[in-house]
Amino acid sequence: MCLAVPGRVLSITEVDGTSMAQVDFGGVRKDVCLEYVPDVAVGEYVIVHVGFAIQRLDEASAQETLANFERLGILKEEFGDQAGADR
Repeated sequence: MCLAVPGRVLSITEVDGTSMAQVDFGGVRKDVCLEYVPDVAVGEYVIVHVGFAIQRLDEASAQETLANFERLGILKEEFGDQAGADR
């Protein structure tokens, strides 16, 4: 299954003309394309699907969703043993 998972933007860079971000998903960090949400800023939360940030999300909703995903084992299913490493 492939989910849309909320994560916090840690940094933003440009790679070959494409806006990219390092995004934290409750301890798991991934590189994510920001082309669909070009005005997002460091510290904001985004919903990510197959490596693309598709929507901005408020922090409370993001934290609640991450906690529910972790409780249900969805983060481990999506990210393997890396999930919840920082929790």
